[in-house]
Amino acid sequence: MPQANEPAPELVVERIQVGVRLEKRMVKVLKGLAEYLDLSLADLLEGVVMHAFANRPPFSDTTLQRIEQLKDVYGMAYGVEMSHRLTEADAPNE
Repeated sequence: MPQANEPAPELVVERIQVGVRLEKRMVKVLKGLAEYLDLSLADLLEGVVMHAFANRPPFSDTTLQRIEQLKDVYGMAYGVEMSHRLTEADAPNE
């Protein structure tokens, strides 16, 4: 375990390209948040997933306030209560 002044060891990983479909306004909020945090969208998503897997909140109160501002700007007028209720007008055949 590293001491307080020692940097944490790095972990070499292999990243792959994935194709995912996300709701348009959500993507705008995510891109805006990544820009605000000076992260790539991929780094932001990896961090959110790692926190979710550890059952830990990924964002500070200040960042949550920024997310609410971005949701207002981009018209993302829904929250987690809609997580399994989003539908598409022209959903692709899967």
